[in-house]
Amino acid sequence: MHRSPINAVICFCFFVCLIIASVLTAQAADPSQPDTHTQAIDPLVQILITKGILTQAEAGALSQEPPAQQHVQLLQILREKGVLSASDYAALMDSSSKASVVNAAPASSQVSTALVASTTPIVPSAVPSQASSQVPASRPESFKPAEPKIVAAIAPIRVLPVDPPVKDGLKAAFTLGPIKMTPYGFLKATGVYDTSNPNGDDMPFPGLFLSSTSITNTGPTTNPEFHLKARSARIGSNFEFADISPRLTITGRIEGDFEGNFSEADNRDVSSLRSSMFSFRQAWGRLDYAASEKTDIYFEGGQDWTLFGSTALPNLLETTALGYWYGDIYERSPQFQFGLVQKLGGSRNFKLAPTFAIMMPSTGQIEKLGSLGLQGQIAQAEREGADSGRPELEARLAFQFQADKAPGVAPAQIFWSGFDARRTSIVTSSAYAATSATASCLANPTVCAAYQNAFPNGFSASSSLYGNQLGLQLPTRWFTLVATGYFGGDLRFFFGGQVNSFYTDAGGLSNPITFQSVSGGPLVAAGAPTLGTNSSGQVVVAPEKPIRAFGGFVNVGLPISRWFNANPKGRNAGWQVFLHAGKDQVVHNELTNPNGGGVANTLSPLPLLMGKLNAATLYYKLNPFVTFAIEQSIYATRLEPGAYYTVAGKPSNEWQDHRTEFGPIFTF
Repeated sequence: MHRSPINAVICFCFFVCLIIASVLTAQAADPSQPDTHTQAIDPLVQILITKGILTQAEAGALSQEPPAQQHVQLLQILREKGVLSASDYAALMDSSSKASVVNAAPASSQVSTALVASTTPIVPSAVPSQASSQVPASRPESFKPAEPKIVAAIAPIRVLPVDPPVKDGLKAAFTLGPIKMTPYGFLKATGVYDTSNPNGDDMPFPGLFLSSTSITNTGPTTNPEFHLKARSARIGSNFEFADISPRLTITGRIEGDFEGNFSEADNRDVSSLRSSMFSFRQAWGRLDYAASEKTDIYFEGGQDWTLFGSTALPNLLETTALGYWYGDIYERSPQFQFGLVQKLGGSRNFKLAPTFAIMMPSTGQIEKLGSLGLQGQIAQAEREGADSGRPELEARLAFQFQADKAPGVAPAQIFWSGFDARRTSIVTSSAYAATSATASCLANPTVCAAYQNAFPNGFSASSSLYGNQLGLQLPTRWFTLVATGYFGGDLRFFFGGQVNSFYTDAGGLSNPITFQSVSGGPLVAAGAPTLGTNSSGQVVVAPEKPIRAFGGFVNVGLPISRWFNANPKGRNAGWQVFLHAGKDQVVHNELTNPNGGGVANTLSPLPLLMGKLNAATLYYKLNPFVTFAIEQSIYATRLEPGAYYTVAGKPSNEWQDHRTEFGPIFTF
């Protein structure tokens, strides 16, 4: 496919800017300057490290705390490890409080900053993505720039952490009565060049949302586009609520961004493109009960990331879509979540975390894009799930351990997640009436009357939704590997299955007639409630079946600065590269099934078979708050063999978009 030279110009200018910024600011932190911190390591901490009670990373994290907090954090760590009992912890905390009154802190609070010479605290990935919560739910990072002696390894994005929150562990930016609050977020501005994006969107999905034949044809060119976008900006806040029980920890989060639709009003007719609306992403509260020194039981209520799909997410600069329909499945949904975190101990700090959730029973909108608008989004995506009369059930089992014991390396995780749900289409008796009946019913009044006699009160038709996912997150000092694989049916709500949802199987039935459901669903054989006559002469409801799909992704992060032993206080400490490959594919038999009405995906006039994504991303962190990034990616959508798009005037079975995105990210 033809590529414009603008890609090369953009890449060249971007790298020149990075080099100039690095050179101009090199004197701000000269790697040749020796470290002036020469304080001795606190003997107590050194003994705990020698005995294997404290890790180098934990000691380094202690050294980053303010002196008044070091003793408290040390006691909390010892309690979590089972070294201190609950009564010992309470007594020592009380003793610490009394000592602070007379300005006589115990020796254990005098943790020397010299410990940073041997370790680096574990921190989140340097670059915020849509998947990243920016500040971990359990223990938000301090916004004070750290002074480690080694560049940290790449930590995988974990929006559903295994580790429970620590009581009084939130470093409050401010308080609202007894409630601690710490805001976080990022401001991101990126320039985007797409070689083929005829939908006009600032996110990529070439050949996916095909609401009309005009979008299956790019015209005389591939229809390249250039965008500047700032609507990925995000803001949120973590909370911790006070409670008198030392065993009960109450936390929460609220988060939103500006990825919503543009407002529509008279004063916005011309300027609507700069007026995208704020919408919330997460809003939940969580109660953790420390049943023992090694067991944490929790409940969470609100809107959070789904257990299925969201446990492992890729690090990509493009976060509006985040690889959906191209191997990355995820969602956020209202839920009640119940979980257990069991510390198994051992030299690698093994932990087991089974989790169960009752979710909003949501399904994917199946009507053609834009034909029903909000009615289609709400009535179909929510009503057909809610009409099943049962919640969506999700579960996850995560196993966490320290695979690489090097300083600054996060724990590894192996996990399974799955879900089970149903959707139901309801047809009322009024659908038989002449004023609202389908054309097929009006054309066959005798057959339609017989169907009405068989189901005088209307009828319903259902299909199942299900999925299983396996994943691995493996951080090491040399690289961080994140890999997932999934298989399921009707995965559209989770951005899988190439926009397909379900189909109606009228095979073996005579005189099939489709009817309008109360959700306003489609009136095509591929997805409409249908009655027919079987071989025994009985009037029956045609079964509805989920369209099956499979896929996954591999995302590898390379800590370039750590490879070359860059000075962690210098301007060259923040170089990272990510390589990504993902695929989402429909089971071929689902598209070729003659009983599925010929077209399984009612959104598209063409049978979508596969979506592929390959991407390379380079991050340069100027300081803890400013990061520059550039991403080169190829999005490709492939049709069933024998079907074709028209790209640049020629038939093509695959539609590709070569996408370049670059810009700064400001975090807080």
